[in-house]
Amino acid sequence: MCTSIVVNKKKTIVGWNLDLLDMEFRVSPSDLGVFIEVNDATEGWMPLFGANARGDFVGMPTCWPHDPRSNPTGEGENVIMLDIDLLLQKKTLQEIRKIADERPVFSIPGVTFMSALSDADGNVLHIIPGQGHEYYEKPDYKILTNFSPYKQDSEQHPWMGWDRYHVAESMIQDASDDFEVDDCFDILKAVAQDVCPTVVSMVLDATDRKVYWCENKDWNNVNEKSFR
Repeated sequence: MCTSIVVNKKKTIVGWNLDLLDMEFRVSPSDLGVFIEVNDATEGWMPLFGANARGDFVGMPTCWPHDPRSNPTGEGENVIMLDIDLLLQKKTLQEIRKIADERPVFSIPGVTFMSALSDADGNVLHIIPGQGHEYYEKPDYKILTNFSPYKQDSEQHPWMGWDRYHVAESMIQDASDDFEVDDCFDILKAVAQDVCPTVVSMVLDATDRKVYWCENKDWNNVNEKSFR
């Protein structure tokens, strides 16, 4: 269960709660970015989420319930590899948008990973494998939790995050034009999870190229990395 937030007011602020159960993770800051890596039994440590020095952000909420149309069939692209390519600056957001326009994008068998991607200009690309994708040119805000934006609440699941979505939306709509990093952390606190626990909360100030994060809801111990 995860929550992705992009807000474009006076600044472009991106928020991300990684909710993870029984998987080993680590936060790896470097001059290339601040990456949240997950230890995969086959591939080892994989940089799957986070921000790069260019101002891109990668979030990847799991869609609940799983949509079998996201399973690999025939020729197409793997959503995880597209996300990693953006995070490691091997591709731009616009290049990934073009790929999604031209080719099917799949997840992995049995799990529908969705992409919540943004760039330094506040543009947003949501990819829901097997269902479609949507590009938003600097929207006022965009939120992606764990339900399909195409299906909304037509399919129910305990982890779909319908409530989290509306809590975040209400707080953003009530926010001032001076929406800042602390305001985004307030939203992440409000939608943090316990059953599938929130293990990393991260905020990118894309305008100032600064990344802030804390682990395990330790809101009083926030780390910071600047790229300017």
